[in-house]
Amino acid sequence: MFMRLCLSTSLCVAAAAALVSVSPAAAHAAASPSCAAPGDRAFPLTTRIHGGPGSYEAGGDFGTWYLDLTNTTGRTCADIHPVVVLTDQERRLKPSQPRLEFYDGGRALPVTFESTDEQELVGVMDAAGFKGFTVPPGRTVTVKVRLSLASDAVPDQVTANAAVIQRRGEDGDWVGQSNDYRFGIDEDTEEPGQGEDEDGTREEGGGDEGGRDGSAEPSPAAPSGTARATPSGTAVPGTSLPVAVEAEEAGERARELARTGPGLAHGLFAAVTALLAVTGGAVLLSRRRR
Repeated sequence: MFMRLCLSTSLCVAAAAALVSVSPAAAHAAASPSCAAPGDRAFPLTTRIHGGPGSYEAGGDFGTWYLDLTNTTGRTCADIHPVVVLTDQERRLKPSQPRLEFYDGGRALPVTFESTDEQELVGVMDAAGFKGFTVPPGRTVTVKVRLSLASDAVPDQVTANAAVIQRRGEDGDWVGQSNDYRFGIDEDTEEPGQGEDEDGTREEGGGDEGGRDGSAEPSPAAPSGTARATPSGTAVPGTSLPVAVEAEEAGERARELARTGPGLAHGLFAAVTALLAVTGGAVLLSRRRR
């Protein structure tokens, strides 16, 4: 096995796991020519993760990112299997929670994760009928990857990176190592339907706003015992509600007298006298309260 100095424990574990998990069919297949020259201490494949979102919502949609495999040699690198390692800060991420898929042409193939003794998650890009990626000399193959997190994943910070393995029969070479891709896991705190009306529109406050449906904006609540207007709609600033109501009732009685009494002048005089008496009482009461 062609190995180099392990600069990352996670990637060393990933590389070992990928080689241990070689399928029986792959073990008996003809070994691919090594794309790593003997004695070469540099990786033949330059590997880079790019394009991923900065955070994923637990239970949310897939986020897409890309893995570039660039062959820096004059030899073809065939049977290439990247190994994705997820290391979460709190060590609470479970193998069942990440859903990772990689694309082989138009096919999206799932990656199965396993947990290591260090509570890191390791998943090999492998599937039935997939023979690995082939990277011609001096060329770059870009692998499309998409990731989502199950709804029970807790808020956390995660680092993703990749060790790249070239399988060669029962053996293999570690031929690439990626940069770190860091992202957060956010909790979905909004309950279904919260903040939306039945028609799907979002509410902007706790009640209806004036003018939205053609109705006038409601007046602010008046202080206790203070009337903003009389029942007839005539404003009586600063008067108490009982006094205002009494004034209206007195006015109504006066108007009835005017309609049924012996003379219009006498009725009008009675109405004006009643209103003045009640209004004067209201003003006097208002001054006392001050």
